[in-house]
Amino acid sequence: MGKFVIAKQLAGKILVSNDGEGIGRLVDLIVNEATGKVQVLLAEPNPDSATARRMKKEDGLLQVPYGAVLAVGDYVILDKKAIGA
Repeated sequence: MGKFVIAKQLAGKILVSNDGEGIGRLVDLIVNEATGKVQVLLAEPNPDSATARRMKKEDGLLQVPYGAVLAVGDYVILDKKAIGA
């Protein structure tokens, strides 16, 4: 069974790729209303990140598919291959 995290605890967490690159800061989530599952993380991009510059943006925010999340702790760790970088 997966670990449950309160969405409020995720706000402001830094998104880091699995090779240590700081990609951005989490600001919001897109949740499937029917299932209640997180689909997309929305993040403010790190202006110093080459990966963030290549990622899809909407209204200036990065759209990170939830399937790219490897772990959540002090940081949100992302699989760099899964985010298309």
